Amino acid sequence: MDCRKALSPSKLPEMDYALNPYTGCEHGCIYCYGPGVVHADPSTWRVVRVKRNIPERLSRELPAVNGIIGIGTVTDPYQYAEGRFMLTRMCLEVIARNDREIHMHTKSDLIIRDAELLSTIKGVVGVTLTTMDDRISKMTEPGAPLPSRRLEAMTVLQDAGVKVYALVAPVMSTLEGHEAELMDAVKETGVEIVYYNPLHFRNVDPSRMMRMGISGSERAEDSLVREGRLRGLDVRHVFKP
Repeated sequence: MDCRKALSPSKLPEMDYALNPYTGCEHGCIYCYGPGVVHADPSTWRVVRVKRNIPERLSRELPAVNGIIGIGTVTDPYQYAEGRFMLTRMCLEVIARNDREIHMHTKSDLIIRDAELLSTIKGVVGVTLTTMDDRISKMTEPGAPLPSRRLEAMTVLQDAGVKVYALVAPVMSTLEGHEAELMDAVKETGVEIVYYNPLHFRNVDPSRMMRMGISGSERAEDSLVREGRLRGLDVRHVFKP
């Protein structure tokens, strides 16, 4: 498919524009808000559509805009389709040539492929972690790389000079009792900043999570903050200073 615009205004914190090279996402996270945001059918959300012309559209639009470009605001820019189509890579090359700033989100270790390129671009990368338990990860994020691979990506990016933070979002009841383990793993990567966000059901169908007994957890949020700060990490709520 072709897109008519590459960039759209973003209301997310610290982002002026949104760039999503793909529509739909293979990760299949049970807490995904993407379909609700773009008014798509959740039952077909894992069928990925490729915006073939997005690098060319971005090249035309960038000279007329300023501000931070959020990459992966709705779908993961490094989902498996990126390994074949490389649209995220091509968009990053356009951004680098135009000296723009980015704020990227992913839960994929495929980003390691672009570590060198990302080190030349102004901005920050957030890598999402919601658990250290592979079983829980496979239940809640069935198509996404396992937590150990995301931690590896954080280490590689950090070592390459990319500004990286861990994004614990959403904080679910499945994290209770394992907050220290998660913060230890983040600390080992060399990353110093952790953002977290509570689980909410805005733009999300909660029925599947309810059947699985998964909910939000203020207890896990409080423990995450405490354990992170005990380890010298800068732990912040996504929407609070």
